[in-house]
Amino acid sequence: MKSIKKLFILLTILGIPAILGAQAIKGYDKYIKIIKQNTYKDFKGMYRKAGGALKYPFLTPGSAAYDDVLWDWDSWLSNIALRQILTDTGSKEDSQEATVYEQGCILNFLSFCYSDGWAPVMIDRKSDIGTLKPQNIYEENMHKPCLAQHAAFLVKVNNGNAEWLRDKFANLQYFLGGYKNRYQHAATGLYFWQNDVMIGVDNDPCTFYRPDRSSGSIYLNCLMYKELQAMVYLSEQLNFNEIAELYKTDAINLKTAIQKNCWDERDGFFYSVDLNLKAINTSKWGYHSGAPRTWDCLIQRIDVWSGFLAMWAGIATPEQAKRMVDEHFKNTKTFNAPYGIRTLSKLEKMYNLKASGNPSSWLGPIWGISNYLTWHGLVNYGFKNEAQELASKTILLFGKDFERTGVLHEYYQPDNGEPILNPGFQNWNYLVLNMIAWMENRNTIVEF
Repeated sequence: MKSIKKLFILLTILGIPAILGAQAIKGYDKYIKIIKQNTYKDFKGMYRKAGGALKYPFLTPGSAAYDDVLWDWDSWLSNIALRQILTDTGSKEDSQEATVYEQGCILNFLSFCYSDGWAPVMIDRKSDIGTLKPQNIYEENMHKPCLAQHAAFLVKVNNGNAEWLRDKFANLQYFLGGYKNRYQHAATGLYFWQNDVMIGVDNDPCTFYRPDRSSGSIYLNCLMYKELQAMVYLSEQLNFNEIAELYKTDAINLKTAIQKNCWDERDGFFYSVDLNLKAINTSKWGYHSGAPRTWDCLIQRIDVWSGFLAMWAGIATPEQAKRMVDEHFKNTKTFNAPYGIRTLSKLEKMYNLKASGNPSSWLGPIWGISNYLTWHGLVNYGFKNEAQELASKTILLFGKDFERTGVLHEYYQPDNGEPILNPGFQNWNYLVLNMIAWMENRNTIVEF
């Protein structure tokens, strides 16, 4: 009993949660070293030169499955990790060299974005607007709302200089306008997916195989809230102050809509909502005309990791965040696993860890990006011990994978950390470096 007490005291002094246990502590520094050795040496493998449809140099996620292709949220989040690597090890020359590839990601996408606001999810060298763009842009999804966030991140890295973006800023406004015109639900103010294809979290049950234009996804709406805030910042940096005020109003309105429609006071969590409701019968003598519905959506009480994005985006109140942490993050029966956050609660009937490549599985496996974004939300709201716990689990997950296989994978089993699919997947997995920097009290690069 005394030895257990001593261990707990030691863990507390080290700032590492007791839940990890002695075995995890023993290998902690070892795995940090392994991760740094493997990630620092090959970061320039992300760089790709301009050519074909890609008019500007760009960043690729870095695994064979995604080689030489520009992807939307992949390039954004890989860039956050790249900047951590450059902060940790790079020279001034390395930083300057990276800039053209980073900015090229934004400029390539905007070169495909015209007045209708449509922008592609991915671009390869053989792409053209005729093959990429769907015949009906109201039926298929486009680039996720992280384009302005990516640009804002790069502007901040460049000390507020947004001049490289000025000539394409109208195109970026078109992009936001495309979302507002085609993806926003008038009654609730929330944004929805056109269908269940190319949503990033491929088989999220709140959208996957659901009717088109019915999913008021909490994931999508949290991304959009941050996107609108990024547009405020970019507008201000370019001295478009009146435009900034318009985006500021849009962001406030969306935050209000998310709070009203997606927060569930009963469960203490943010959920996606179902927008697939019949129109209200306005006929004087029609069925239900005496008492038509007074709600504009129905909450989907499906425990998906993306509910934690309300903390990442700064939408949750401090009281809501505490409930989310106490009732959901800490719950080992649902989300909390030995190697991170399950992407779907273990208690959901859809929970499934089988390998799947099309769609990639978000039905419970551990992903590096869901660990990272949940961790960042914990940091935002001051949950230091919980953030240390999740960072430590992620370090162990990736450190062990590097040690045993020499590479990282796309997603993993929650209980034993075994990789499930796609060896060589670098991408946003390298954001573990940002978590390590925070754990070591060093300069930590974060997204906008």
